[in-house]
Amino acid sequence: MDSKLLELEMPKAEASVTDRLRYLIRLTRRTQAQFSELIGIDASNLSKILSGHSNVSDSFVNRVVVNLGVSKKWLTTGEDVPFPRGEHADVVNSGATAKRASVAGAPVYDVDVAAGAVALRDCFSADRIIGRLDIPEIDPRNPVLHVRGDSMMPRINNGSYLSIREIATDAPIFWGQIYVVMLDDYLLVKYVRRHADADMMILHSANPSYDDMEVRRSDVRRLFIVERILNYDILA
Repeated sequence: MDSKLLELEMPKAEASVTDRLRYLIRLTRRTQAQFSELIGIDASNLSKILSGHSNVSDSFVNRVVVNLGVSKKWLTTGEDVPFPRGEHADVVNSGATAKRASVAGAPVYDVDVAAGAVALRDCFSADRIIGRLDIPEIDPRNPVLHVRGDSMMPRINNGSYLSIREIATDAPIFWGQIYVVMLDDYLLVKYVRRHADADMMILHSANPSYDDMEVRRSDVRRLFIVERILNYDILA
């Protein structure tokens, strides 16, 4: 199942705007012509921008932000993250009126999954949705969560996003796969491994600096299999 995970390394902060545009083209699984149609510009103009023959104007940036719902700060400077935490998705002025990003796509929640451990909050209420991720290989029915912590590095970077699908807590587990596990006080992303005791499971980190955790299966409140990983490295 791991081989099916969508894993795209996002450009570092020092990369150029065109590098981030090329990343968005790969992320949306479109050709340059299809991407230009998506953001509402002529394909030849996009080609000139990507080749460096035309400057990246503010109006062009606004088109990308409006149509894809990405962070303007991330696109222009490389700071922040593509789909940041916040009250709403980016709002930019385009002409005389302000527009919001499309409401289509998988909901991105203002929720941190701990690649480590943090206190669990009310996760999946509608008021926690901060944006939508409209990518062909991301199921729009599945929630998208943000990762904080380094216990799953280098498999999952601090600052990455996960598309997850809920399964029944008593369903068969694909041992060795990556899950988001909700306990009473924590929401964790870990490899789930078989325990010698059938009533237990082992939560294993990719980072060897972290010890395994043993939990009772009856203590698992909700269980989600990780279907897609969007890796993004937060720079210190």
